[in-house]
Amino acid sequence: MTNNPVYEFTEREQHILKLLVDHYIEEGTPVGSRTLSRLPGIDISAASVRNVMGDLEHMGLLKSPHTSAGRVPTSAAFRVFVDNLLEVRQPDENTVDHIRALLDPSLNDQALVKVASNYLSGFTKMAGMVTVPRREEKPLQQVEFLPLSDRRVLVILIISDSEVQNRIIHVERDYTKEELSEFARELNAEYLGRPLVEVRDRLRKDLERTREDMGNSMQRMIDVAGQAFGPDEADEAADSMVLAGETNLMDHADLGDVSKLRDLFDAFSQKRDIFHLLERSVSAEGVQIFIGRESGYDALGECSVVTAPYEINGKLLGVLGVVGPKRMSYAQVIPVVDVTSKLLSAALNLRS
Repeated sequence: MTNNPVYEFTEREQHILKLLVDHYIEEGTPVGSRTLSRLPGIDISAASVRNVMGDLEHMGLLKSPHTSAGRVPTSAAFRVFVDNLLEVRQPDENTVDHIRALLDPSLNDQALVKVASNYLSGFTKMAGMVTVPRREEKPLQQVEFLPLSDRRVLVILIISDSEVQNRIIHVERDYTKEELSEFARELNAEYLGRPLVEVRDRLRKDLERTREDMGNSMQRMIDVAGQAFGPDEADEAADSMVLAGETNLMDHADLGDVSKLRDLFDAFSQKRDIFHLLERSVSAEGVQIFIGRESGYDALGECSVVTAPYEINGKLLGVLGVVGPKRMSYAQVIPVVDVTSKLLSAALNLRS
């Protein structure tokens, strides 16, 4: 996130800003001074409220839509609200028990993240997203290659009894089943039990010297293996994140602009930008909130993204979160994202 400006508020300005943002989140319509003056806790006239609102607008925290005399919060106002004024509502025990029951430790990684993503989208009525635990951290149990037509090879990576990853690679010529079986035997003998990130690094180094030091058979094996363990960026994003409930965003009036929705759905379809945003949150502690353009991506300019990392045995493996309008119920969304990340970690730890 970008560095945010520091505002100096009077107690009255802070109180009115909080009430205005709360009311806007609840109702979704511009808020006028008369409306605010009638709310509990306001003991000044509508004219005085209007003056305070004018000061807040001058600070860049409120803006006035063209068709209304009322004001709406800016992204900066939501940031102040989230950082300083928000009263978070912790999930009740029934909600926590429900999430815990859904995240059954007997499920494999892909199934667990799908359950978490579906739950987040269903609870928040927004888009839920979870990155799949990074496969680079996991040890290789076995690799197999099967020949396909048109110079393609099916790569089968066996990570555990419950996790098998497949991908199709394109090669420079057709290979026989016997050639690919020999490649697999040599790779399994060399790399069995090593973390996939180590396998990838070793193969990258081997690729650099294949032309000089290795025979033709070894060159071909390293070329095939290099593709098998080195997916391109787009494939990695597509395979490493589960999205659910994207169409929920069409129900939010704040995101009703067709061109903005198109850009947003393009981002969901490509996954790359969303995936990179989540990856930026992996090393962060606790819940992270990106409001509007803090995400760094134009498609998310009218959205907020709430994320939290999850872990196994203290090692951060991935991130989950939600994408929704800036006018989301942060008080409910933030704690649910937080507790879901903790319960997903708990389910994964029970299996480790």
